[in-house]
Amino acid sequence: MFKNTKAFSSFSVDDLKKAKQFYAETLGLDVSETPEGLRVNAGGNSVFAYAKTNHEPATFTILNFEVSNVDEAVDALAKRGVRFEVYDQGDLKTDAKGISRSANGPTIAWFKDPAGNFLSVVQRR
Repeated sequence: MFKNTKAFSSFSVDDLKKAKQFYAETLGLDVSETPEGLRVNAGGNSVFAYAKTNHEPATFTILNFEVSNVDEAVDALAKRGVRFEVYDQGDLKTDAKGISRSANGPTIAWFKDPAGNFLSVVQRR
């Protein structure tokens, strides 16, 4: 039924103005406003962010940005004020920069948007 239908993901934020500034200025993505929220475009794909008065941050990663080098991406984003999550919980461990270098998983680093939603930069294999 939906084989030839365009699909897109969406997520909520508590403040569209802060979200637009973060996604457009901090992350450097193309962001356009609509009456319903924000269309965020990256690499030919788009997602939709909408305001929700009782927003609760996602407890999972809502967006993954595939990069050629996580270390370089983390350094560049840190210079723009992005703070990366540091973990030391069982199998989930990161270095001081917030990068997980697990032998069993991807090289990845997590950070949050202003609404508290989890995002990541993940290194291409």
